[in-house]
Amino acid sequence: MEQIIKILQSGGTILYPTDTIWGIGCDATNVDAINKIFDIKKRERNKSMIILVESEKRLQNLVDVPEMAWEIIDLSEKPVTIVYENPKGLPEELLAEDGSIGIRLVKNDFCKKLISRLNKPLVSTSANFSGDKSPLKFSDISPEMIGMVDYAVEEDREKVSKYSGSSVIKIWNDNRIKVLRE
Repeated sequence: MEQIIKILQSGGTILYPTDTIWGIGCDATNVDAINKIFDIKKRERNKSMIILVESEKRLQNLVDVPEMAWEIIDLSEKPVTIVYENPKGLPEELLAEDGSIGIRLVKNDFCKKLISRLNKPLVSTSANFSGDKSPLKFSDISPEMIGMVDYAVEEDREKVSKYSGSSVIKIWNDNRIKVLRE
């Protein structure tokens, strides 16, 4: 864990298991690291990436959380990413064209511990090249991509995710809601 934290603090990128698929991530406040992920994934810069947080407190430090979002987080059995308006203190490189950001409050113990130790939100985007299939297990990740990141986490490499991604729901501050992905 200490090695992973040092890599993230120095602007590095990691492959890691999330509460859904394997992700590629970095410190969500480090613009250089965010740009590295765009380059590694061969992803268009206008496509936003989501971030993970480990606690309600960190979520509330980043966005105003509408009441409807808390209800969805509490009731959802599947991991859910909520797209919020007007995030605070996040680089514009992470944001969608309308200035919104997708954030998932993780329940996965490894991710919670990692984010808590880093003490910053973590970028999370699928560990695949843009357009390729998302990796349900570590062995699904391209060897080329593994060679491009600074570290691949050893944890849960044999585990196969039961989710091919999270639900994605946009919630406006006036509690309007739109399901973007089920």
